[in-house]
Amino acid sequence: MKIEILKENLKMGLSVVEKIVGKNLSLPILDNVLINTEDNFLILSSTDLETAIKIYILTRIIKKGKAVVPARLLSNFISSLPDEKISIEAKDQNIEVECKNFKTQIRGHNSEDFPIIPEFKDSEFLEVDNKKFCQGLSQVVDISSSSQTRPEISGIYFIFSKNLIKIVATDSFRLAEKSISLEKPIKKDYSFILPQKPAREIINILEEKEGVLKIYFSPNQILFEFPMKETSHPLIQITSRLIEGEYPNYQEIIPKKFKTRVILKRDEFLNQIKTASLFSGKINEIKFNVNTTNKEVEIFAKDPDIGENKSTIMAKIEGDQIEASFNYKFLIDGLSKIKSSEIIFDLSEKEGPCILKPVGDMSYIYVVMPIKSTS
Repeated sequence: MKIEILKENLKMGLSVVEKIVGKNLSLPILDNVLINTEDNFLILSSTDLETAIKIYILTRIIKKGKAVVPARLLSNFISSLPDEKISIEAKDQNIEVECKNFKTQIRGHNSEDFPIIPEFKDSEFLEVDNKKFCQGLSQVVDISSSSQTRPEISGIYFIFSKNLIKIVATDSFRLAEKSISLEKPIKKDYSFILPQKPAREIINILEEKEGVLKIYFSPNQILFEFPMKETSHPLIQITSRLIEGEYPNYQEIIPKKFKTRVILKRDEFLNQIKTASLFSGKINEIKFNVNTTNKEVEIFAKDPDIGENKSTIMAKIEGDQIEASFNYKFLIDGLSKIKSSEIIFDLSEKEGPCILKPVGDMSYIYVVMPIKSTS
């Protein structure tokens, strides 16, 4: 293999694939990047055996071939070079890098030892607006559980049906659901559970990119593919294994009716919760008293060792007077994912879950289970 490539292009590609590379003591080959050539493209690949990332870069290919070298070392070295054209040549298992005044050899590994990344030939796929998808995913990705005993809720649940995608996550204390409409309805329904780590990488790598994201389906793997500008050729491919098991029937915990609906200014509500949290005690409890007569919500927190705090906020209120307690951290997490100036705060009963959602946007709901009274 021998190629010539601009430093900025190689640096960009390495910065993408090294995101999933870490110190793997049991399988050191995973600390490396696979450098491959195909037609006029340089392909950089990395994997941690759960997730794989490929990036395609238009390059002058002098001689085809492949090499496997330490990813972080190569990335740090390329970053230190001047902004010039770089020549890379594979010799045995090593590569020689030349750039202006630099001539460097980096020791590599046998390319046959690098794990095979699954191909998705003839797989069914759908297309979705990339920014909408990444923004929607970012609203739920942090909610999933870190449970080892219930792996199915440690991932993000996707439901594809007709012209809608639903993205769901829960840790059994709270739940978030985001709906994204598709321009073209799909012929077949799909559902799968994606591990949290690749979900985060999709956001990290793709969220700023405008265009169409292709999602390819297979029984045990999923592929997210973003194309190059002005061509359908892939630019970035993120492949992930799926979590086995059945996702719980999450619809059961979403209240179908509310006893009290409160509409509040988001920023003011969030600030008062943050203030009350300073006095919330060991279980992070904040109490809410919805006063229908005065059209206000009282927010109260008490810690015997510190003191107590009470504040009120004016609101539009429908329904009955009600009291309820919630973990302030879960409320702050939910409110931080909502960007509208006003929010809906639905309360179902004294010891039932609440729902937070943006005013004017029915595509996102956030459910929080209550802290039940011990008295």
